[in-house]
Amino acid sequence: MNSIEFYFEDVNPVSIHKKLLVLQLNSLIKNELKILGEVSVIFCSDEYLLQMNKEYLDHDYYTDIITFDYVEKEVISGDLFISLDRIRENAKNFKTSLLKELYRVVFHGVLHLVGYNDKTEEEQKTMREKENYYLGEVDFKEKLL
Repeated sequence: MNSIEFYFEDVNPVSIHKKLLVLQLNSLIKNELKILGEVSVIFCSDEYLLQMNKEYLDHDYYTDIITFDYVEKEVISGDLFISLDRIRENAKNFKTSLLKELYRVVFHGVLHLVGYNDKTEEEQKTMREKENYYLGEVDFKEKLL
């Protein structure tokens, strides 16, 4: 079964324009020559994600996203845990809308699943270019679905 599901864990739900985001993620996966499997996007708080970061990655710091990769060959599957607190703060710091920053972080997680990394400066540059490309495919001014 192929699907993209959204959940809110320990935070109040926010409007994510689910139909549009699903269309964009499907387009990203197809454009990267991959096949959609099962992707879960779980929005949570800073504290929830910090606890996961400590427990699963042995990191003691806040982050905006943790991606669990269950990819098998060309089939893209995984869990994206995303801090809404970080999204809000990043949107303010980067002077962008909450929705645009939310999409950037979701795209970032899916880009990891399709095979992009961001450990080196060159990888970070490529990741940012890909994020910007896919954000450019979204018309945030149009009435969203």
